[in-house]
Amino acid sequence: MPLSSLIILIILFFVTSAVGVVTGSNSLITVPVMFQFGIEPKTAVATNMFGLTFMSIGATIPFLRQGAIDKKRISPLIILTLISSALGALLVGFISSKTIPIIVSVSMIVVTIFTLVKSDAGVAKSESLSANSLVIAYVLTFLLGIYGGLYSGGYVTMLTATFVAFFGMTFSEAVASTKLINVFSSLVATIIFMWQGLVDYKLGLILAVVMFVGAYIGAHVVTKLSDVWLKRIFIAVVLILAVKTIFDFL
Repeated sequence: MPLSSLIILIILFFVTSAVGVVTGSNSLITVPVMFQFGIEPKTAVATNMFGLTFMSIGATIPFLRQGAIDKKRISPLIILTLISSALGALLVGFISSKTIPIIVSVSMIVVTIFTLVKSDAGVAKSESLSANSLVIAYVLTFLLGIYGGLYSGGYVTMLTATFVAFFGMTFSEAVASTKLINVFSSLVATIIFMWQGLVDYKLGLILAVVMFVGAYIGAHVVTKLSDVWLKRIFIAVVLILAVKTIFDFL
């Protein structure tokens, strides 16, 4: 890869990692750019997932130090994610390269609609949850885990929206919780991609360092923002990404 292309990727991955702490959806930007630089789609997905593991760790550390994550509450969700993400990663070898961009576009449209419908949630914590809401939260966490292991583009965004809408979390709680869950989702998927020989380690190690630093800095900023601002940033970026992916698809 030419040095100029590598520099562009480094800058892009750093910025998206810092901003993506709130919004997720890093892969909706980074992976298509990797496609444009001639990286084979499955290798791009796998190498990006390798970097996402380190990004998630970098983002999680500040939240753990702040005590912002209820580890006991999300432990069952982590177990579901480990199983479903492994299933998703195993599907990559059976999906054609042309199918992946279509999955990206559809997922972003779903996120936009979902976020707009539930736009009144996420500022005040819900003290009581119905049994139906909990069931929906667990089912969606499992299904999204499959997608997260398969591609991850928009995964954390949809998971954040799910936790806000059905798990009664504020945006700050959801953002923190999804970072820890994504450590496990990305890790199990990465292990499977490594086993399949799909990871470009030379590029992946560079991007891993960049993404860790970007996410660590971004998470420190997020811990100082209110739920109202997190909500505004989340919805604004999701809408922008939705328009972008629809335009790219068309």
